[in-house]
Amino acid sequence: MVKPLGLGGFNMSWCFLDELYRVIESRRDKPVEGSYTSSLMSKGLEAVIDKVVEECMELIESARGGSKSEIVHEASDLIYHTLVLLAYLQIPSGMVPEELIRRRRRGHGGRRKPG
Repeated sequence: MVKPLGLGGFNMSWCFLDELYRVIESRRDKPVEGSYTSSLMSKGLEAVIDKVVEECMELIESARGGSKSEIVHEASDLIYHTLVLLAYLQIPSGMVPEELIRRRRRGHGGRRKPG
C-alpha cells in the first residue's frame, strides 16, 4: 500500500485501485469459473497484451469524438486491463504510484533523455 505523501486524492484513489489489483491477483492465483479476468489471464500474455492494445485504441477513438462519459468508460477499461497486465507479469501494484511520485518529485513527467 502506498504511504500518504501529501498528494491530495491520489492516495485515496490508489487505495481503490490497489484493492482492485488484489482481486485481479486472486483471480490469477485461484481462477474462478465464469470470471472474465480468470478467463483472460488463462489465455496467456499475448491475449492480455492484445486486450490492453484494444482498450487503448478504443480510448483514442473516443477521445477523438466521443462524449466525456464514453471517454471515462474507455479510460476505465484501459486502466483495468493495465492492472490485469501488471498482475499477470507479477509486478506489484505499488510500483506504479511510486514511479509517479518519483517523477513528480523530480519535477518532470518522464525519464530524462540521454545526451
